[in-house]
This record gives sequence, C-alpha cells and structure tokens, in this order.
Amino acid sequence: MMSYIKQPICLAFALFFSSHLTAMEATTLPTEKTTLPQEPTELPGQGSVIMVDEKDPYAMIETVAKVTFKRFADENEKIKTDPNLLKDIVREELMPYINYKYAAYKVIGSQLKKTSKDERDQFVMVFRDYLVTSYAQVFTLYDNQEVQFSPSRDFADKKIVAVNTLVLMPGRDDIDIAFKVRKNRKTNEWKAFDMVAEGVSLLDSKQAELSSIIRQKGLTHVTELLKEKSQRSIVFKASKG
Repeated sequence: MMSYIKQPICLAFALFFSSHLTAMEATTLPTEKTTLPQEPTELPGQGSVIMVDEKDPYAMIETVAKVTFKRFADENEKIKTDPNLLKDIVREELMPYINYKYAAYKVIGSQLKKTSKDERDQFVMVFRDYLVTSYAQVFTLYDNQEVQFSPSRDFADKKIVAVNTLVLMPGRDDIDIAFKVRKNRKTNEWKAFDMVAEGVSLLDSKQAELSSIIRQKGLTHVTELLKEKSQRSIVFKASKG
C-alpha cells in the first residue's frame, strides 16, 4: 500500500510541472560525485528536528517532500506578501538532495571536453540558481493535491532506484511520476538525478534541449541566458475563470 501525503502536492508534482515550462524554463535533476553528508541531515521542523535518511532513497524522497511542503504551509502568509521567499525554501529544503553538478554536466554533454574548468564551474553555479528559481515558480501552482508514495523495496544491491509516486488529480487523470535516485559510491548516500513523468524523462529532455544550444552558441552564452532567468522574481499568476 502506498503511503499517503495530504499537503500542497509534493516534490514530484513540482518536477512534473517544471518539465512543461517553455524552453530554458524547465529544469533537470542531478546526481553523483558531489560531497554528501556522512550522517542523516537534520532539517528544521516547527519545534522539532526532522532527520532525512540519505541512505534510504525511499525515505529521503518522502521526508523531503513532507518537510518542504510543511514549510510552505507554515509560511504561507509571508509567501503571499513576498513570493521570493519560495526561493529560500527551495534552496534550503530541496536543493541539498539534488545533485545539480551532475545534472549540469549531463546537460553540457558531449561538449564537456571543449569547455574550460572555469566555464564549467560558472555554469554549474548558475545552473543551480536556475533550478532554484524554476522550482520556486512552479511551486506557486499548487493547491493541496494529494500524493501517494509507493512502499520501499530492497535496494541493497542497487546503484539506481526509481521511487514511484502517484499525484491524485480530482476530476482529471492521476499523474504517475518516478524519481530516479542514485547512490554515491563513496558515502552510500542517495540523491535525486532525474524524474520520469508519464514516461517522459526530464533529464533526457533537458539534455537534448540545452546541449544543442551549447553546441551552437557555446557554454558561456547559455550560462548568461540561465543567469538572467535565475534572477527573475517569483510571481503568483492570477487564476483564470
């Protein structure tokens, strides 16, 4: 039986919506070779400390989702006044569990050897900020959708696992979303690096989209484009109807 979360949707739904943003507006998920904490990460709960077990990919995804959306709920009034607070929440609660460096390198793709270390370093940091802004804007779309998480499976001999979720959409078809999570070989800890929404890989689509621009105009050009987009303020768009 799937575990049940009844909060402003979850991490999975955020990524699904981000995959439908226009070119250069969507995001990619990460993994590997960044330094990961050696112990479960402590997250500030409201009056308590919540431990994120990064050595259990299933528990990690579910716990991070709960913590992130609880903070959204707790700071809802402040967010309405200053939507850019969503960036702070994404940066503090979500990004520690996304390997943005790996994602950035995957986006660079076959052009990696044609770039300098300085170009890559700048791109990685801008790409991280771009992810923060993209996710924060996406989180303005949510309205208490319910999310079910599939039960944990044996992952002892796995290097990559898919954490399956189901977003319940009243009056519409539910959305199947799988998080792909990869184990760091040195620490045995896990980070998200891709999500697959209704069979579509966000990482694959972003590789195809951005790598072609890098190939045509260069990494520095794409870095500047992403930097501009990452600096945009978060806006709540008026609902239609």
